[in-house]
Amino acid sequence: MRLLLTFVLAALAAWGQPAITSEKEAALRTEALRLIEGMQKQAQVMVDTVFSFGELGFQEFETSRYLSGLLEKEGFRVERGIAGIPTAWVATWGRGKPVISLGSDIDDLPQTSQKPGVAWHEPLVEGAPGHGEGHNSGVPLNILAALAVKRIMERERIPGTIQLWPGVAEELVAGKAHLVRAGLFKDVDVCLFTHVSNNLGVSWGTSANSSGLVSVEYTFKGESAHAGSSPWRGRSALDAVELMNVGWNYRREHLRLAQRSHYVITAGGDQPNVVPPTATVWYYLREADYDHIMELWRIADDMAKGAALMTGTSFTSRLLGSAWLAHFNRPIAEAMYEHIKTVGLPQWSEADQTLAKGIQRELKIAERGLAVKISEMRRPPVPAEGADSEGEAPMPTGGGSDDIGDVSWNVPTVTLRYPSNIPGLPAHHWASAVAMATPIAHKGVIAGAKVQALTMLELLLHPELVAKAWDYFNNVQTKDVKYKSFLRPEDAPATWLNQRIMAEYRPKMKPLYYDSAKHETYLDQLGVKYPTVR
Repeated sequence: MRLLLTFVLAALAAWGQPAITSEKEAALRTEALRLIEGMQKQAQVMVDTVFSFGELGFQEFETSRYLSGLLEKEGFRVERGIAGIPTAWVATWGRGKPVISLGSDIDDLPQTSQKPGVAWHEPLVEGAPGHGEGHNSGVPLNILAALAVKRIMERERIPGTIQLWPGVAEELVAGKAHLVRAGLFKDVDVCLFTHVSNNLGVSWGTSANSSGLVSVEYTFKGESAHAGSSPWRGRSALDAVELMNVGWNYRREHLRLAQRSHYVITAGGDQPNVVPPTATVWYYLREADYDHIMELWRIADDMAKGAALMTGTSFTSRLLGSAWLAHFNRPIAEAMYEHIKTVGLPQWSEADQTLAKGIQRELKIAERGLAVKISEMRRPPVPAEGADSEGEAPMPTGGGSDDIGDVSWNVPTVTLRYPSNIPGLPAHHWASAVAMATPIAHKGVIAGAKVQALTMLELLLHPELVAKAWDYFNNVQTKDVKYKSFLRPEDAPATWLNQRIMAEYRPKMKPLYYDSAKHETYLDQLGVKYPTVR
């Protein structure tokens, strides 16, 4: 308690916080909500524009240029090319403490191109990437919240610094560890991250159905030969890849339930009559914590060595991405949840619900429409929910990964989930793009921006909340677990990924970029009647 009190007093002195009464604070919160409500057009234009760019990880050039340019016009100082990543940037405004960092992802997914507002599969460009997870909406949300709070800070002379940044290549879990290593968060007091969802929500602690991971590429090298006349002179790199994969698939049964692993063969040879001299396989190795992830990595290395021995080939490997299992901050999450209850869910129109039920019907899932009740705050699993014989918490079951985990182990962090998508849809799928340039997405962003702005104001006006966040971070979260990056000194961002795909599809997508000067919405530009359902 003495340390906590000292921190609060020091923070108060450092921030020079002017006295603000509870009545004044209530008025400022009301003003923040009003300011964001007044930016609905800006929200729609930003969300629709980024949706139309549809850029894959490390290739988010149009998206980054557009969003960072908007912030520059609003007086933010922008630094580009962070951590050696051409599409990474950080925008900063203000001075002094607290430093509040706002982040969200911007990349999309292969082969998820989809016309918004149409409740069946209809790509904008056949085979092209698209926002099949909704990453077009998060940075626009943060910009709205930042602009509203900035205006209040300027007028009321409230000290503090607002920082905004994009999650580059999150679908490759390949960006944020490099941002951490580059020192982007070394002076940050709190990170408020956002991620699209189908409801308003926040959680604290770790999740039993999430994972950390390493993303590792193995390239085998053999000898080419005529596959018909002299195959004995060849050494097939493809055989090595296939043997490694067979070995891994046999080993799966003897790995913990928490592991989840997957691979794709990205290069397997040129044509059947040539013994493949090179071949490449790319693995995601997921587990619940650093030590178990490193153990999977060691097993995979051994598999590669064995495959090389069996085929007379050699191999090299490189790390393409990594992520820690996230741990979110309890004091900030609890404060944010109160603001979620204040803001509540958007008022969905009949058209919104019709689109939602239309795509749910198309996918043959429950036609429950859009959420009408906010979700409960998620809490970490406790021993009583499935403890083993020694009273330990249940083993994680594994699941998806997000490299916000690396940030969360370096600064107190939470992720705000906001309702810009439709319940029940498969992730990483064209269906999850259906709502993402429609009124559903726009309304969800406005709701999320309100929660984000209210949380920012509370952090600015109540330094004791920042102190509590760091007390939890230092004395609970990191008491027994210390962050160690998976990155080795030689590991650089894999910025070449997705270059070929975007080179193929960008010329076809560019004529469909949203022109807000000519069209009220992207739906109008595309000639889509809202909603279009069967």
